[in-house]
Amino acid sequence: MAAYSIFRFIQLLKKGLSTKQIWINTNKISSVGSVQVILMTALTDFEPIAKRVRLDTCSLKSPSSFLQDLPLCSQSIENVTMDQERREPKEQKMDMRPKTGAGGLRGVKTKVSHHRISPKQQQEFRSTLERWLVKPSKNTSTADVCQPREDVEMTDDCGFQSTSANTLYSKRQDCISKNTGKSAELDLNEETQPLTQENLDDESKNSSGSGLTRTPIYSDGYLEKQEQERGSLKRNPKITDFFSGTSSPRLSVRCGSPDESPEEMDEDKETTPDDDKPDVTWLGTPISELRRMPECGGWLPQLKDIPGQHTVLIRTDLLQSGKVPIPYPTKFKDAWDDVHVKMPCSWKNLFPVVNEETQELENRSRWDLIKETLTKKFTGPLDLKNAILKYNAAHAKKWDFTALRLYCTEVLEPHAAEHLFGSLLPDLVQLALRASELCTKPAPLLKEGMNHSITMSQEQVACLLSNAFFCTFPRRNSRKAEYSNYPDINFFRLFEGSSPKKIQKLKTLMCYFKTVTEQQPTGLVTFTRKCLDRPVNWKSSQAQLTKLHITCEGTIEDDGYGMLQVDFANRFVGGGVTSSGLVQEEIRFLINPELIVSRLFTEALDHNECLIITGTQQYSKYTGYAQTYQWFGSHQDTTPRDGWQRRCTEIVAIDALQFRNFLEQFHPLKINRELNKAYCGFARPEESSQNLSAVATGNWGCGVFGGDTRLKALIQMLAAAEAGRDVAYFTFGDSRLMTDVHNMHSFLTERNISVGEVYDLLVQYYSSVCKNCLGRRPDVSVYSFIYQQVSSSLAPDDSDRLSARQSVSTDNH
Repeated sequence: MAAYSIFRFIQLLKKGLSTKQIWINTNKISSVGSVQVILMTALTDFEPIAKRVRLDTCSLKSPSSFLQDLPLCSQSIENVTMDQERREPKEQKMDMRPKTGAGGLRGVKTKVSHHRISPKQQQEFRSTLERWLVKPSKNTSTADVCQPREDVEMTDDCGFQSTSANTLYSKRQDCISKNTGKSAELDLNEETQPLTQENLDDESKNSSGSGLTRTPIYSDGYLEKQEQERGSLKRNPKITDFFSGTSSPRLSVRCGSPDESPEEMDEDKETTPDDDKPDVTWLGTPISELRRMPECGGWLPQLKDIPGQHTVLIRTDLLQSGKVPIPYPTKFKDAWDDVHVKMPCSWKNLFPVVNEETQELENRSRWDLIKETLTKKFTGPLDLKNAILKYNAAHAKKWDFTALRLYCTEVLEPHAAEHLFGSLLPDLVQLALRASELCTKPAPLLKEGMNHSITMSQEQVACLLSNAFFCTFPRRNSRKAEYSNYPDINFFRLFEGSSPKKIQKLKTLMCYFKTVTEQQPTGLVTFTRKCLDRPVNWKSSQAQLTKLHITCEGTIEDDGYGMLQVDFANRFVGGGVTSSGLVQEEIRFLINPELIVSRLFTEALDHNECLIITGTQQYSKYTGYAQTYQWFGSHQDTTPRDGWQRRCTEIVAIDALQFRNFLEQFHPLKINRELNKAYCGFARPEESSQNLSAVATGNWGCGVFGGDTRLKALIQMLAAAEAGRDVAYFTFGDSRLMTDVHNMHSFLTERNISVGEVYDLLVQYYSSVCKNCLGRRPDVSVYSFIYQQVSSSLAPDDSDRLSARQSVSTDNH
């Protein structure tokens, strides 16, 4: 029966059915299954004859080569008489004589030996095959069951090595060694190759149409990272663990580096996994030699309010270390206009209500309604929802509080939920209702084109954020109103939907609110909007490149402490922090929530602007990135403070351009824009270069924004050199990028190539390579072009020979 099933299986494959899944019709019952399952089921369909014999298939090279060669067998089912009724029990031998040729079973006479198989061995064999192929665990992910064909060890559904499968493999290897005298080479058929971008649509259609999931082939490194991301958190992974080997949700997972293009992957097929492991984790100048604050900082002038330049919302004359700053002015001074934040406690913040006696609409103080509603006791999420909608009645049918409900009822333990509604929320209400006492002067709006700073206390920031949590800010619930060019500030989008990301965001923010309500913060925070009035003449720049420390490990916020830390920003600062976004910028705004208040008064950034925030505190730890992000507990920030009582944490928000067409980023106008944007964030003309800390940055404007990592690294090095700052560059796990950027930096510095000369090379690259390029990506990478133009000698090994064709990485945006 086993032989009969094999021949039926061969005949079906000859009919051109997919090598991944086939259709069979046995006893008038139709079914669809994988090649492996049907083959192994046929082999284990033990009839009386098969129970008494065992086929010793020493000629098989590997499971993959066996499956690959089966369709090539020329023996036709019509030429073989296998009538089950005519077979005799005494038949114990069969002689297969397919046509001679290379591969698989062809040209090999199958050796048959007589061995008895005990019932116990039968059952063990069946169990092993069922665990291996048929019955994966319910919790097993795609990455678990779809091991690459190149793997020599087979695993069962629990991830442990299967002894039976390993024994079969060992016997097969021994047999091959005897026949060939050399170690076996596993065949690579087309199914083991990564999918290309051109056939993504076909794959999607086929999988959805058949009802079967087509699983991609993953590299070993990717499987390891998927295992790290699943299940309970056994360690505290860093952000670097989630970039290398991950893919965009819109792209199929491919073997190799996430930054490789299809062409690069073809070139590097011979690269083994060990080749991708870096021998070193950093290159260039030791990070300890780069300048940090406060050690490198110069003398700070006296903090004071300067009309038109700097708005200070506290009493500077009473500022003391360790003391809660006193608000200024003493009493609330309202300003309901188009240049200040409209405060919820303003007497002009009116709300139409129906008079119960006259049944007519009349205007009532919205702040009074807010106080009346929020001071009532909350017993559950429904009470909180009804309270928020009481003074946001126009949005009652639109706003969704699913995430908030899930957080309160299904995530929190009963005692934690009791603490939330019995202690934390009442404290948060009291903090929010102190707005007229703490924020006695509305903050000015940082509008487009302004050069202006706002300094406020951490307690004032906490008060404003608590009002954002309760959605009290007027005119800020729609982008259609006067604040259409400002980010959202009320948290209503954070409460909607059932995404696990929202739950983790709520955990992170609740950690912040718990900290500031239990102990009043005592520091200050400064928000500075800066506009670059005069663009740099990059072609004539004589500046030399500064020091570079580049590493594939570590993070900007941890290893870049005391440096100017780059926020890969959206032009609406904070991006999707109060909605669904959860990448580099959103994560930074969550663990340093005082950054979120900048969304209250910062208009969208223009091409020549940036936002600099100094003094925010980190309150939370985290693991993961994007979909895998998880709050990991509270964080004790020990960063020292400067003379203004600000934490020495300086973050600059610079937004990169988003490119739909890969080639357009090499246009001189686009390069100028990115150079000027980075320079605007890095430069401090009023400061001496000796007092400037290094820039801690990474793959700015890459990921979903479509930027080329190597070009963006070069742009940031040029801007930092012009600004007189060293660079600490974090590649987020990409060791190849680390090597390529370091080689380019060394190549340029050793030859004393100036910023202007590099800029001219970039212009030449566009005109000679990109401008008339007919493809989607140039044939020569920007680094290869620079090597060729600068020196006629052999360039350093540029492992990014085709980096311009690289796939979009998802590590950041």
